[in-house]
Amino acid sequence: MAETTTEQQPGRRSTKIGKVVSTSMAKTIVVQVIRQKAHPLYRRVVAKAKKFYAHDESEIAHVGDTVEIEESRPLSRLKRWKLKSVIQKAKLVAGEESAPKAS
Repeated sequence: MAETTTEQQPGRRSTKIGKVVSTSMAKTIVVQVIRQKAHPLYRRVVAKAKKFYAHDESEIAHVGDTVEIEESRPLSRLKRWKLKSVIQKAKLVAGEESAPKAS
């Protein structure tokens, strides 16, 4: 009989998937991870959001991208995560591209 465990195996780094909400700092992105959990009493699904600071060495992530981050050693006071991969690039909004402005 196969057993399924939710515990993390030793030596494996945990990963999270979230959306980039800020890239204003040098080599740092802020990733918002939203998790959904049933309320213990009311059994209603509640969404909880948390922001993680992650290191982006090559600065490839942009605001709106869906990314995967991986835990690492402490890199600064707040950064304990590194960018692992960009899962989906953000779609450009019709007014944000570098089009000449009509004046």
